[in-house]
Amino acid sequence: VQLQASGGGLVQAGGSLRLSCVASGSTFNDYVMGWFRQAPGKEQEFVAAIKWSGATIRYADSVKGRFTISRDRAKSTVYLQMNSLKPEDTAIYSCAAAPRLIYSTMGQSSFYSNWGQGTQVTVSS
Repeated sequence: VQLQASGGGLVQAGGSLRLSCVASGSTFNDYVMGWFRQAPGKEQEFVAAIKWSGATIRYADSVKGRFTISRDRAKSTVYLQMNSLKPEDTAIYSCAAAPRLIYSTMGQSSFYSNWGQGTQVTVSS
């Protein structure tokens, strides 16, 4: 499984960005795709995850109502639409994939076996 993330950049507070993660190397019908982020000097944290079927979505409390995760099966791509960005959203964002996760484990990075490279998101105040 290969994951290629893109879409990061520099944006002012209150602005928006959309991250993309293109997946290849497998059929992903029973996979969960997740986004995690790591800010300088901080632990990696869960952002959002979606089952490839689209039936289940989970968000971190810190991004609920501002971020939206979605997927396009035809393009094998998962998106993270980030609105109302705050300086505290500044981090390296990475996408990850894992087969057959249940809801309670979707937010735990240790359950994800495949990772893409990160993309930097910087939000200026």
